[in-house]
Order: sequence, then C-alpha cells, then structure tokens
Amino acid sequence: MSEAEVPNPDVIPFGGAVPIFRIQHLAASIGYYVQVLGFKLDWQTPGFASVSRGRCCVFLSEGDQGNPGAWVWIGVPDAEALFEHYRATCARVRHPPANYPWALELHIEDLDGNVLRLGSDSKKDQPFGEWLNMRGQRWVMSPGGGWTKVESA
Repeated sequence: MSEAEVPNPDVIPFGGAVPIFRIQHLAASIGYYVQVLGFKLDWQTPGFASVSRGRCCVFLSEGDQGNPGAWVWIGVPDAEALFEHYRATCARVRHPPANYPWALELHIEDLDGNVLRLGSDSKKDQPFGEWLNMRGQRWVMSPGGGWTKVESA
C-alpha cells in the first residue's frame, strides 16, 4: 500500500465507549441496574445484556469478558441529588459524594463489585475530600499535592 493509499485516521470516527462488566447472575444484575440504579434494559441475549441511562450504556456479561471490580467514570449534572436518590433506592453506596479537583464524585457499587464513579462539577469553594481506592483504603490530598494514605488505628 502506498503512502497515498493509507487512510487518514481523522476521517475514521470513533463511537462512544461502552464498558463491559463481568457479572455472576444476569437476571439479578439487570434487576439491580433497572430497579435500583434507574437504567433501562436495551436488549438481552443469553448471558449478555445492555442497560442504559441517558447517554450512558453498560454491557453486562455473565461470567465472561473482563474481571469483577472494574470501574467506569460517568458524568452527571448533580452528584449530590443523585446520591440522595440512590440512598432512597438502597443502592450500594461505596463512597458518598466527595469534592476533588476533577469533580464532585460518588461511588456506587453493583452486585459484583464493579464501581460506577458518578461525578458533576467540582465545588471550587469547598475543600477536597478523601479518596477511597479499590481496596477500600482511604487517602487524603497532601498540602503540597499528591495523595497520602490514611493509616488505620
């Protein structure tokens, strides 16, 4: 193939990314995403389904494709209002809203430990909160920048 025949990558657009969460029980996961988290079921095949809410779409794969404990970041208009809604629906709140340089963010966990990081605009007039990593360890922002692990007593 000559250089003149190589397609310009700028004219090959990408669609939106769709995370694939590995789950154990498809029916239970669909129920949680639809009834508790407010997603709708788009389609379902044996062992695989698509759920969505607004422009956000997640694939659920029963026992295949990926590892449990995956994380995805999703932008929302108001993380605090969503937190109140999810508390009322008994969602698995892994971490309540905390202010960070990148967003005001909360973490919701699904039935298999996959984490939805849901964030809205950061609050410029409020301090930054602590971070909860994938192992449940707490971290705080250091005065000089970076993060420091909070040691358990």
